[in-house]
Amino acid sequence: MKVVDMCGISGWVDYERDLERLQDTSQAMTDTMACRGPDDEGLWIAPHAALGHRRLAVIDIEGGRQPMVADEDGRPLAVLVYSGELYNFRELRAELTTRGHRFRTRSDTEVLLRAYLEWGDDLVTRLNGMFAFAIWDVRREELLLARDRMGVKPLYYHPTPSGVLFGSEPKAILANPLAQPAVIDLDGLREIFALSKTPEHGIYRGMYEVRPGQIVRVSRAGLSRRIYWKLEAREHTDDVDTTVRTVRELLDDIVDRQLISDVPLCSLLSGGLDSSAVTALAMGKLREQGKDGIRSFSVDFVGYSENFTPDPMRDTPDTPYVRDVVRHIGADHTDIVLDSADLIDSTARAAVLRARDVPIGYGDMDTSLYLLFKAIREHSTVALSGESADEVFGGYRWFHDPVAINGDTFPWLALPGIEEFSGPTVILDPDLLRELDLQRYRKERYREALDEVPRLPGESGLEKRMREISYLNLTRFVQNLLDRKDRMSMAVGLEVRVPFCDHRLVEYVFNIPWAIKAFDGREKSVLRAATADVLPRSVVERRKSPYPSTQDPAYEQALRVEAAGVLDRGTVAAAPLADLDKVRSILDRPDTAGAPGIRAGLDGFLGLNAWMEEYGVQLKL
Repeated sequence: MKVVDMCGISGWVDYERDLERLQDTSQAMTDTMACRGPDDEGLWIAPHAALGHRRLAVIDIEGGRQPMVADEDGRPLAVLVYSGELYNFRELRAELTTRGHRFRTRSDTEVLLRAYLEWGDDLVTRLNGMFAFAIWDVRREELLLARDRMGVKPLYYHPTPSGVLFGSEPKAILANPLAQPAVIDLDGLREIFALSKTPEHGIYRGMYEVRPGQIVRVSRAGLSRRIYWKLEAREHTDDVDTTVRTVRELLDDIVDRQLISDVPLCSLLSGGLDSSAVTALAMGKLREQGKDGIRSFSVDFVGYSENFTPDPMRDTPDTPYVRDVVRHIGADHTDIVLDSADLIDSTARAAVLRARDVPIGYGDMDTSLYLLFKAIREHSTVALSGESADEVFGGYRWFHDPVAINGDTFPWLALPGIEEFSGPTVILDPDLLRELDLQRYRKERYREALDEVPRLPGESGLEKRMREISYLNLTRFVQNLLDRKDRMSMAVGLEVRVPFCDHRLVEYVFNIPWAIKAFDGREKSVLRAATADVLPRSVVERRKSPYPSTQDPAYEQALRVEAAGVLDRGTVAAAPLADLDKVRSILDRPDTAGAPGIRAGLDGFLGLNAWMEEYGVQLKL
């Protein structure tokens, strides 16, 4: 039995203010995390530290309550707020018990807190899981912020002249007057539109994100950062068969660990290799344990399969493959079927923006994911996802296209189809676009990323380049998708676990030579071979297809109507950023319907405008 601690955290450290007199502000910061933890809350305050917590309660509410305090003889030693899941908490608990620690709860929260008392900062190297946490060391009056190795769980911070503000999401920090108003400068806009994720960039001026695999310490002496984990180049000596077997053994262990739950658990099933493999392995493990099979969910759109048209990103619809998997493994499956009215619904779109805090989004794909998670939450509290397998095993088309491989930019920017994700760039003011100079910004960020890539001595040619592409995907691309998954799921109080982000698997596969990763001439060769025995042949043979996007023309028509309504109101909040004449020309020309980038541009324009209105953003350009 264990406690699930999918939550939201916030806090304030200030060495010059008496925070006990400012409880209302700390409470306001904590309240912004209510969506992440709708069932319970806590606030711990001392003169120079305030830690807030909102919790998604599952079991043992009292035992797992946060902030959690470790004390000795009635004196507090350390205080913890934590969001996440430790998959090796049992082993850690056993080891800590042998070292003299005594536990009062069944929660992994207490294991984490006791691990800090035993090992200090080094505890992070012992953790297997997804996590973001803050520990206030009462004895030293120091704060520790830490984030998991792949960045599955988010954590932001905003240094102040006398301390720091922090939170699971930007909104927690923006609730404090010290971070107001919310300011966006040119560099923040560049990051919004770059289509790559710069580590530590918080978009809002003065705000940072704890980098995956990083700890941040705050003391009276100031703020310091330390990387505790990063990808390393190591010689891979296993042959193909051994590699495939090792990957399967890792996946079996990872899925088994991530099935631990005392609440209804399900799987996200798209009919692709990744989600199908996770679902099938989970089903096998549950049956071994004598439990009921897994329940699965997928998203679909009215008429999507019947009227599907291949596009540059997708060859086939998901539904036929979902059906094959369900029949093959006997899952209890539910399709969440949406129509364009659902996707354009103002309440759902507003919820997506509030979850994101910034107008970085994928239009209908964000809204449909939010609605999928909302529907799932009526039945389950925990879901397994196939997210990140493409980045780990090399599944995207840009891993295999010579234009992308040989390009001098992030590989996902080199292929057709990126217009789908380009958002508002097609409707930005031309003068602003020139100032942003996104091409230069992307090139600089690309060069920075390449400089980080670890290499083996003598590595050259294709093997060298494919290691670079793998690194770029694992450090600059997957975080955008993990952020999206986290925000959309936590907006409805759903915990989504990501087996393919287990650092043991990531480290092993990162060092598999490309000649083995693509040994059969297909994408994700190793994963395909490692899981073929539990999957239907159709899925084993299926080509990679990204998350679906509606093809219903009614969706774009609804965007056009809404955009026209915004323009008709006279005062347009997005006017300082958008080329309103360009928006009008799109609306005046029905023949542009369906053109590349047009729908994304309208979606992006509406998102920008709503963000400027709701967040009171001040532009410093």
